[in-house]
Amino acid sequence: MSNVHKSAIDDLLGPLRTGGRTAYAGEPVSVTDHSLQTAAAAACDGASGALTVASLFHDIGWVLKGGPRAHEVRGSIFLAQFFGPVVADPVRLHVLAKRYLCTVDEDYESTLSEASRQTLRLQGGRLDDRGLASFDAETQAKEAILLRLYDDQAKVPNAETPDLAHFIPLISELCCR
Repeated sequence: MSNVHKSAIDDLLGPLRTGGRTAYAGEPVSVTDHSLQTAAAAACDGASGALTVASLFHDIGWVLKGGPRAHEVRGSIFLAQFFGPVVADPVRLHVLAKRYLCTVDEDYESTLSEASRQTLRLQGGRLDDRGLASFDAETQAKEAILLRLYDDQAKVPNAETPDLAHFIPLISELCCR
């Protein structure tokens, strides 16, 4: 691995190694533990490498400094420096995917954690027809829905997961192309 490539991977993992160790948004896990559980769920489901990496980094925006933008936007902008839209777009869309699923599946909202139901209200709630059409038109909409479903199951305190280093080969394969 070149020094430039190693530096990029350190830049990607740094926020999860440091700021990601605290609980967030009322969930019973840290951002890092949640991220590892989400990536593990994607990998266990046979998701593509890009979706597994997106799953690992989907909430990195919670620990990035960057002004008033929503966490999914901060995260997507950050990831776009290292990966193409196949990683950055599902991250950008994962909150919209929650809103979409709440709109198209009347039972979905009841499966969300209490914290996720609270943030749903802050994020705009269910989508109107225009919002549904806009989400459906997104190239990575299906991947964002899968990411959202992995996200929903990744809030288990003290769950066994691979560590961040486990994902370095996959990150390296996709990073900085």
